Amino acid sequence: MDSVSGIGVLDKAVAVLDALEAGPLSLPDLVDATGLPRATAHRLATALEAHGFVARDGDGRFQLGARLSHPSLPTVARPALDALRDATGESVQLYVRRGDQRLCVDALESPHGLRTIVPVGALLPLDVGSAGKVLREDAPTLKRGWAESVEERQKGVASVSAPVFEDGRLVAAVSVSGPVERTTRAPGRRYARAVADAARAIDAALASRRRPLS
Repeated sequence: MDSVSGIGVLDKAVAVLDALEAGPLSLPDLVDATGLPRATAHRLATALEAHGFVARDGDGRFQLGARLSHPSLPTVARPALDALRDATGESVQLYVRRGDQRLCVDALESPHGLRTIVPVGALLPLDVGSAGKVLREDAPTLKRGWAESVEERQKGVASVSAPVFEDGRLVAAVSVSGPVERTTRAPGRRYARAVADAARAIDAALASRRRPLS
């Protein structure tokens, strides 16, 4: 990976911490998220664990430690996701970019019998779907503030997504998805405002969280 600070090991350690922002990761998932060799990712994560910057959850996965104890992205985003699901009646998801794919870090299902289901932990293509457009930082999408897709990844399904920012940096995409028979073939007309409002609510929640250093 390219050095940002000129101190390679520091940049790699920060990459580990950045990856854990989305929530707990197993070692293979941490390797995928950072692009680091397995041995390097493990060495840095365990060293950061010794200093309290990284911890382990009940399943042994790496997560942010007590010295960086602040709510994870899914925890911070959950109230906005709940509100979006209630407002639209459709399934909602939160994605982050993982290389050339997108990772679902939280998902809430529609109460309807016919609904879209994306499990947490699912890795999906970045080149199809409205969330992919957002996470690829497609210029027209970011200028408009949302993206839509109709049957790009899965037949009969449409979605609308909006970007989530922290400190001016794109960190996630929030999405609403459902069957075309309810979303219509122009889902943006129906859901764009609600999805964009949810994204801005998450922005605000991220801006308010604090990271105590001790």
